[in-house]
Amino acid sequence: MLKLETALQTIAQRRLTTSLAHDQAEVLEAQRLRYKVFAEEMGANIPGDEFDQDRYDEFCDHLIVRESEANRVIGTYRILSPDQAEKCGGYYAQSEFDITRLLHLSDRMVEVGRSCVHRDFRDGATIGHLWGGLAQYMLQHRHEYLIGCASITMADGGHIAASLYHKLHRIHGAPAEYHVFPHCPLPLHALNHELDVQPPPLLKGYLRLGAYICGAPAWDPEFNTADLLILLPIARMNARYARHFLK
Repeated sequence: MLKLETALQTIAQRRLTTSLAHDQAEVLEAQRLRYKVFAEEMGANIPGDEFDQDRYDEFCDHLIVRESEANRVIGTYRILSPDQAEKCGGYYAQSEFDITRLLHLSDRMVEVGRSCVHRDFRDGATIGHLWGGLAQYMLQHRHEYLIGCASITMADGGHIAASLYHKLHRIHGAPAEYHVFPHCPLPLHALNHELDVQPPPLLKGYLRLGAYICGAPAWDPEFNTADLLILLPIARMNARYARHFLK
């Protein structure tokens, strides 16, 4: 009981701030955190030995959550706005999916990705700061749609991903006009669909907000994950969450 009380007091005493990265130094902090989570924890095949970087980063806004006591970035999201997506030749999602049926929304559609939180700060407070910062970004810039890849572990060969997709797409599947098609599809026919598993926190959060699952999962060999493309029309956002985040 004492350990639990101490942990709760520590969480309560944390001072977290949310902002967009102001300069390249802060972007590098976010990229270093991404490397620690994706490469060192999850085993992603990322070039180099310190930073997770790709060609989209220079076009993105980088949302960061900073913990004041140690003055370090402990959570991040990158955000690709419609005009910047046009400048860099498209959305990251297009490397994994044919998103032709979504492109008519592109002048109002933001892409988010590379979401991660330091292992010592994976609690509701940090996640709330990330969601709140993202919601305020959408509201401030009057964007109407959000897309992003929600990743599921492939550590078991894909059975968890197949089971989650089988269970979730029947409830949260997008209308046909919003369907996307994976370039490297997960072989669902060869995998177990019947496992009783829970979605990872990020995917669960998207679905609670009111997001659609736009199609079957793609296999990302570099990160060894199965990725689902989600679409969240802001007008469809769950009213309770909208009142909390869009205030």
